[in-house]
Amino acid sequence: MPDADVHQLTRRPCPLKVAEGFGYLFRTGWLFASLSFAIVYVLLLMGPGTIGLAATQVNLFVSTVLATSQGTGAASWLTYAFRLMYLPIGLFGVSIGTAVLPAVSRHAAVSDAAGIRRTLSRGLALMLILNVPATMGLIVLAAPIVELLFERGQFLPADTAATAAAVRFYAVGLVGYSAVRIASPTFYAIGDSRTPAIVSASVILVNVLVSLALVHAMGFAGLALATSLAAVANAAILLWLLRARLDGLDGRRLLITLAKVTAAAGVMAATAVAIQHTMDRVAPGAHLGVRALRLTASIGGGVAALAGVAKILHLEELEDVSALVVGRVRKLLDRG
Repeated sequence: MPDADVHQLTRRPCPLKVAEGFGYLFRTGWLFASLSFAIVYVLLLMGPGTIGLAATQVNLFVSTVLATSQGTGAASWLTYAFRLMYLPIGLFGVSIGTAVLPAVSRHAAVSDAAGIRRTLSRGLALMLILNVPATMGLIVLAAPIVELLFERGQFLPADTAATAAAVRFYAVGLVGYSAVRIASPTFYAIGDSRTPAIVSASVILVNVLVSLALVHAMGFAGLALATSLAAVANAAILLWLLRARLDGLDGRRLLITLAKVTAAAGVMAATAVAIQHTMDRVAPGAHLGVRALRLTASIGGGVAALAGVAKILHLEELEDVSALVVGRVRKLLDRG
């Protein structure tokens, strides 16, 4: 090419307009054309799947709205109480459900109903091992826990008593909250997201009716109880439907585990209460450090009693839970 032509080419203006900074240009026409069937299928499942897990949050919203008619402080007491519930739900419900879902999905991909049933049953057993003692502990130690965490400033002893009452009633549904977190994603894994959505919507309606009845009979505490009953009903219906879909859920094993862990948790609760009463006499006072000492002794003694009784009853799942906890702690220490 002659030099003159090269010179002309190099002097031609660039067809692209260059500007400082950047901006976004959304073109949606190509989006749906490029989506694969699998992605569209996942998107269609996500909507009902999200609704299926939303019952607890909607029921809490209903309780908060109805609590405003119960006088100053009722809505706050319920909010503080359920804030305590997020820890066991997140640790013992959501985490187990998150771990169970990939395994269930792998079995579902090859139509292995036995594998799904085995994985789901083990997840439920681990959930019971963690949540039944947590339920007992929250019921018997609600007052000292709330006192330690919240009682200062404008949060008075009367607020502690009211919040602790709400904690006890919310704790009744702890197993239900966590079971839903395991059962609902299982429906999603087997390609059925409508069932948990329908059950969730039905439970929300029932919760509204039960809440209206209990709030008049029990006050704000009735709202906490209604939310717990709705969670238990939600879990029971979902598990019953899964049992029919999977030809069983290893119910005998789950009932044995439930009986053993309930017995162990009962001893744990009695031990924790006895230690708490003893510590109230030995180390009285409202100082934050003294409160923490009393509660730590109660929880520590209760956990030791739980471990001892579980060992006597040969509660094998507790060993699995202990191994998981120790492994997670070791990973955190290694990272540190």
